[in-house]
Amino acid sequence: VNHFFERYTQRCKFVEAMNSTCPECGDKLKGRADKKFCSDACRNAYNNKLNSDANSLVRNTNNALRKNRRILESFWIDGKDYTTVTLAQLSKEAFDFNYCTQVHTTKTGNVYYYMYDYGYRKLEDDKYLIVQK
Repeated sequence: VNHFFERYTQRCKFVEAMNSTCPECGDKLKGRADKKFCSDACRNAYNNKLNSDANSLVRNTNNALRKNRRILESFWIDGKDYTTVTLAQLSKEAFDFNYCTQVHTTKTGNVYYYMYDYGYRKLEDDKYLIVQK
């Protein structure tokens, strides 16, 4: 009797799945009882729409970080341990001081802001020291 009941409820779930619709396109679902989407394309489209706000925030943040890194790299001189630039030079390149991947404070209290492997530290007179890890 128990075996019969399990098969009956499985059939009912299968019929239920067949009567439900895809939340993305509205097509009737056929197949497993727990099926939610009619295809991988609909599942991806639905989840992309659902996460688009978060994705755009992450994308914009990553773009700002990559741009900052490219700016610091453009001032880098191979063979040196560091280089210095002015605030005007960074501003001309549209460097955004609101984004960094890491903040490191040395034992002497100097604070370095990193964009991945390039970093900077504010010096006196609107000058900035650029370093590379």
